[in-house]
Amino acid sequence: MPFERRVVARWTLKSPVLVSSPTALQPSQLLQQAIGQVKSVASNPVLDTCAKCQSSFTIAKMLVLAAPEQGPLLAEAICVYFNYSSTCYNEYSELALGSVFTQVVALGDMSGYDGQLICARLLSLCPVPPTVPLNLTGWFAKPKPSPLPPPKQPSGERLKVLHVSDIHIDPRYATGYEANCTAYLCCRENVWNAASPDHVVLPAPRYGSYLCDTPMSLMLAAMQAIPVLTETEGTGFNFSLFTGDLTAHDPDNQYSRAFVEQAQVVVYDLLKKYVGPAPVYATLGNHDTYMQFQMIPYYLGGPLGNQFNWLYEHVSSLWYHDGWLPMNSVEYAKTHYAAYSIKRPDGLRIISLDTDMWYRLNYFSYVNATAPDPFGILRWVTDELQVAEDAGERVWIIGHVISGWDGTQSQLNPTNLFYQIVDRYSPHVIANIFYGHNHEDEFSVFYANNASAMNAESALAVSWISPSLTPLTNLNSGFRMYEVDSATFDVLDAYTWISRVDEFPSLDNQTDVGPTYFLEYSAREAYGGNITWGMNDPLNATWWHLVTEQMETNITLSQTFRKYQSKSSVKAIPCNETCLTASICYMRSGSASLAYENCPPGYGST
Repeated sequence: MPFERRVVARWTLKSPVLVSSPTALQPSQLLQQAIGQVKSVASNPVLDTCAKCQSSFTIAKMLVLAAPEQGPLLAEAICVYFNYSSTCYNEYSELALGSVFTQVVALGDMSGYDGQLICARLLSLCPVPPTVPLNLTGWFAKPKPSPLPPPKQPSGERLKVLHVSDIHIDPRYATGYEANCTAYLCCRENVWNAASPDHVVLPAPRYGSYLCDTPMSLMLAAMQAIPVLTETEGTGFNFSLFTGDLTAHDPDNQYSRAFVEQAQVVVYDLLKKYVGPAPVYATLGNHDTYMQFQMIPYYLGGPLGNQFNWLYEHVSSLWYHDGWLPMNSVEYAKTHYAAYSIKRPDGLRIISLDTDMWYRLNYFSYVNATAPDPFGILRWVTDELQVAEDAGERVWIIGHVISGWDGTQSQLNPTNLFYQIVDRYSPHVIANIFYGHNHEDEFSVFYANNASAMNAESALAVSWISPSLTPLTNLNSGFRMYEVDSATFDVLDAYTWISRVDEFPSLDNQTDVGPTYFLEYSAREAYGGNITWGMNDPLNATWWHLVTEQMETNITLSQTFRKYQSKSSVKAIPCNETCLTASICYMRSGSASLAYENCPPGYGST
């Protein structure tokens, strides 16, 4: 029997009635009851998959509220039962995501929007719930100026700005081991190809491979090439951007706080040495924390709400040590998700924010998910933009996880609010937005009035999505430099350099030369040939919208974009007409909300 029975006398006016009540169960017994109930729900033919999923999470919530230490065990047991993974313990033990799972299930509304969103976006068992309508009453301190203030006049002076993203340094990279493994991350001593477990099928080259992250040799090759190729030897860049992701794509059980901290020290030191002496403005990526992908809102309070402050204190201290941020910005970043807003001596304001707040795999983004700003970051961004508007400043916003493109990476509600913020402060305040994360070379245009009309007149802002240094997955290695007007801070051209990963094996048996980086393309030359545009006119949202119009009638130009999206990789997936049309839709989607509403799924990556 699942519980013992005891007899209790309940007195009435007529006569005593004997009733039975259950004895309280031990935590391990509660766990077994919960597992049994989930299995029962899963086998119920009356329920659809969505109802089964949310019912199971409701059962899990009751368990973790009563016996929180059982949460990781439940997650692991359910993972095994439904065969979600072959490494359930590694993924959901107490030392991996099991504790995070427990917190999220305990805090979230599992029977409502939060639960449906989890079942939709993490398990594909529910339809994605709709974007919650925004109430922006009182959100903005002032209405958008009408007419807009006159635009700043170009100086004619060009700044050089480096943009590096998604380095993913791998200190465990093992030359000669399996580079075509069955379960990545490949190029490690403990992986193999299931078809040939005793013999290496594809030995890992010294400088990297398509299913592997960045070995130190490739990182150094890129760092040494950058000053030469960008003609900044002896002068350096005016400043640089690093839009996050330092560490390798390790399984959770191979991650640790010390591992993350060590990678941050190494990569920031290399950036300072090779692309300095001017500041590198950095932001956090989803792989730059432990537990990876996770970020928790401060409003939860106490040790729970502050459990990632060690990270914010660590990185902001490194940014100060390297001379990239002043102490007042560091002090703010330490207790505000490593976010900062800094006005440079040349007048440009840079706002950096941790976009893990809207990342699909940040489990805490599923708590209070109907709220568009549960972390409070977008309130702060709005206030900083208002300060900039009042002062007549231009702003660059940097983050890691994209707000739009194909909508697969980000939550709908916060990116919808961010889109409205961009609309309010563009084009007169926000000059550019910069992301990483996708590893591919992409962009998205923001339009007025939530993109109710998408044309050259309504285009307001553009987000530049940087190519990655890491070859993962099936990509070449790359980096980018912008030429920027020193008064308007508009981008005048963007140059992307790549190194061909398919050539790396030929470098193994010699030590005279390393990987060769070469100019892949100039954005102005590659996309602007049929657009009437002055040589010193900016590559702004209007220009990029005109590029998308050209792509609608010029399939060759669309295919050129897809080629550059993969950094000209020989492993790129062919893109048919349906795919190319979807890509143009993604280019016009600055929020996940718009992408879900307007675009066909499944064509976002090469």
